[in-house]
Amino acid sequence: MQKILPVILMIILISSCKTEPQNSEIITQTNTPNEAFKIMLDTYYEDGLKLNPLNATYSGDNRYNDQYPNALSEAHKSKLKAYYTKYAHLLEEFPDSTLTKTEQMSKAVLKWECNIALEGFNYMHRDYMPIDQMWSPHLTIGQLASGSGAQPFNTVEDYYNWLKRLDGYIQWLNNAEENMSVGYKKGYVLPKSLIVKVLPQIKAATIEDLEQHLFYTPILSMPETFSQKDKKEITQAYTTKIKDQLIPAYQSVYNFLKNDYLNAGRKSSGISDTPEGVNYYNYMIKVFTTTNMTADEIHNLGLSEVERISAEMEKVKTQVGFEGDLKSFFNYVRNNKDLMPFTNPQEVIDNFNAIHETMKPQIEKLFDLKPKTPFEVRRTEAFREASASAEYNQGSLDGTRPGIFYVPIPDVKNYNTFSDEALFLHEAIPGHHYQISLQQEDTSLPQFRKTLWYSAYGEGWALYSESLGKELGLYTDPFQYFGMLGMEMHRAIRLVVDTGLHTKGWTREQAIQYSLDHEAESEASITSEIERYMAMPAQALSYKIGQLKIRALRAKAETELGTNFDIKEFHNQVLSVGCVPLALLEDKINSWIQANK
Repeated sequence: MQKILPVILMIILISSCKTEPQNSEIITQTNTPNEAFKIMLDTYYEDGLKLNPLNATYSGDNRYNDQYPNALSEAHKSKLKAYYTKYAHLLEEFPDSTLTKTEQMSKAVLKWECNIALEGFNYMHRDYMPIDQMWSPHLTIGQLASGSGAQPFNTVEDYYNWLKRLDGYIQWLNNAEENMSVGYKKGYVLPKSLIVKVLPQIKAATIEDLEQHLFYTPILSMPETFSQKDKKEITQAYTTKIKDQLIPAYQSVYNFLKNDYLNAGRKSSGISDTPEGVNYYNYMIKVFTTTNMTADEIHNLGLSEVERISAEMEKVKTQVGFEGDLKSFFNYVRNNKDLMPFTNPQEVIDNFNAIHETMKPQIEKLFDLKPKTPFEVRRTEAFREASASAEYNQGSLDGTRPGIFYVPIPDVKNYNTFSDEALFLHEAIPGHHYQISLQQEDTSLPQFRKTLWYSAYGEGWALYSESLGKELGLYTDPFQYFGMLGMEMHRAIRLVVDTGLHTKGWTREQAIQYSLDHEAESEASITSEIERYMAMPAQALSYKIGQLKIRALRAKAETELGTNFDIKEFHNQVLSVGCVPLALLEDKINSWIQANK
């Protein structure tokens, strides 16, 4: 996915935090839960929702649906800094010897949550470059505004809550323009190629025809149960808000981007060309991989993985009888009309549901733990479909809102199915839907850990899930197996091009060409991906780093446990810990191996 999970909001607010390796020594512990520690964790979670109310909304907690704090304001940043400082100090009051094993894990996680968040305040990149084409709040708010996202529009109060939330968002838009106008003069500016992609996104929100305006959508689907008086008053309030405040704010940002910012846009592609860019990239590696790996280590690992997967791809090419080199085979797969069978977008959705039905009989052999949260496949909304990747949006904590696998289908006749089986395994089952839903449903976890997201673990699990296709009755078609290899190759390439862009002076065009030379994705798709890496350095590294760690842990368990190895129990161990830094996951699996030898 790229999935844009709500956690990305926390990243932008400098409050989604990752971790470094922990000491794996056995520490004395108690079997009695520490009530004071539990209260402290609950308070941390509650205080966090007040600072990040969108996270509450995504979790199905509607107490703060009318709030949108201005994350760019000094006042809000001061509150965040005080929040993390406070809880970093409070943790020191709880010695490990007074905590259960689960509590020790929570302490280790929270310690690094606080420390890495505080480290993030050393960098100004998200303050001075708050808007981009892939990760920024204007996209998230657009999804909420459509009425098809997490923001509820069921009651009169819901409708007015959204108007109040828009007040905060409009203030954020104003501040974003101010920050960018200061930032580009200091060297904090997006590459020109990204600014070009942002312009139509902002322009779309300046249209005067309210019937076509995204933010007017809830008015067009107002519940019939509302009284005529309420309908009239709500309609008037939305009309005034959109025409008098929202559209002018967007128009101002658009004019600034087009007339000033675009001209100042960077010609370079990597973050190292900004102030403190090298140090910022190293920080982002730590954030997204939860390791202390260097950029060079990751780059070389990527080159090695590209070579390994290429050899496996050669086998598939031979199996299907294709004559020619691998690059020619990529072009053949990209343009093979037999792999583009659909004429109606619903057929794409139906195909994913059919994949689910095929694997259902086999899922019992690999998994004991299964989520209760409902699951759906939906087409990506039209307003963001052109630039979106397939993604998973989690359900609510109480399970009333389903987990949703969003599929962009901008051109159904050219929709290529060769990677659909792997894509379903990654974004849906047993990938993101299983992992995230089980984490949210786990009653043994403190509340703050139910919504934590560590990209190396979460995306690593999803990429590992792709490798389970043959065990789940899929990949019987060599092109679908090639699709899995292609998706793994895509993540291996990321290790090469992301580090290339941000530490080795690669241009956008070099990165695009490297990808075209080594994978079967279309040039349009690859271009979008490369620009994604340019917008959020290091995020793309997390997938392969996490997958390789989980695969290594499984291989170690299979070797050391022999006939005692149980694949279902291994998956239980990985999934029951919740989303954690890789070092903590490794500690848990090593302990499980030792206990079962």
